[in-house]
Amino acid sequence: MCRSSLPTGPEELLLAARKVWLGKTTEVARVLPDRAIRMIGAWCFLDHYGPEDVSDAPGMQVPAHPHTGLQTVSWLVAGEIEHRDSLGTRAMVTPGTLNIMTAGHGIVHSEMSLPDKPPQLHGLQLWVALPDAVRDDAPRFDRYTDLPVLERPGVRGQVLIGEVDGVASPAISFSPLVGADLTLEPGASVDLGVDADHEHGVFVVSGEVTTGTTAATTDQLVYLGTGRDAVTLTAGGDGARVLLLGGEPFAEEIVMWWNFIGRTHEEVTAFREQWQHRGADAEGGRFRPVVAPGERVMEAPTMPTVALKPRPRRAPEGGR
Repeated sequence: MCRSSLPTGPEELLLAARKVWLGKTTEVARVLPDRAIRMIGAWCFLDHYGPEDVSDAPGMQVPAHPHTGLQTVSWLVAGEIEHRDSLGTRAMVTPGTLNIMTAGHGIVHSEMSLPDKPPQLHGLQLWVALPDAVRDDAPRFDRYTDLPVLERPGVRGQVLIGEVDGVASPAISFSPLVGADLTLEPGASVDLGVDADHEHGVFVVSGEVTTGTTAATTDQLVYLGTGRDAVTLTAGGDGARVLLLGGEPFAEEIVMWWNFIGRTHEEVTAFREQWQHRGADAEGGRFRPVVAPGERVMEAPTMPTVALKPRPRRAPEGGR
């Protein structure tokens, strides 16, 4: 990646999420990747779903599907989802518990609401691009049930990854990252210490927040660039909940297509072919079954007719 495309100082840019379908049952607000800003540190994907009444609905129904070269970071505000993967993991994603699945060389997982699910579903799912040095490592699954609490006048929350204002999480990461779920009291204004070498973003889960001089509401993100040793958050009159993200600017070029992160068109094509023909060597191949060889799976879309190329971290100057 051209170094000139990396952030070089503080800025304020407002991004709005777009609505897309996750599987056939769950509509999500997707704010990353955005054409203007594709990544914040190694964070390369952010979906926000709910709050949704699922008492008479299927809830989340995402059958077995593959990943390579990334981590999935699952964080629930309300509800419950069953995670299963090809490592043999069976874990419930619940509020306050952080689940990080490191795909590495390749993993298959499913995310399903069970019949006896709670009546409300609300959460976030993020992806982290793995650096080249570890992106082909063996897959793993990590679960954290006792994350550190950040509490200051007017704000309380949990630090998911990295360090915010002196509060550090034990969660695994393979590049310098930060993530925190923060709830602000009505009208509260807080300054939180952060690493000035990182770029940051503030995503509004609910309510209204002013970051610096930029006001944002639910499903909007304020991108802040680098060069700040503190992030200032001011809540609206009803309070707010935000996800603070940050990280060292990710200098490697990536190709992200469907559920794969690679480096070239040819590599991603090979991932797709291995997924489509996974039954031939399930025991020794890249993608193994989650439950059984005959389980319901998500088929890969057709490859585009033009070669996949790394996209710039942000739109050219003056354009979206």
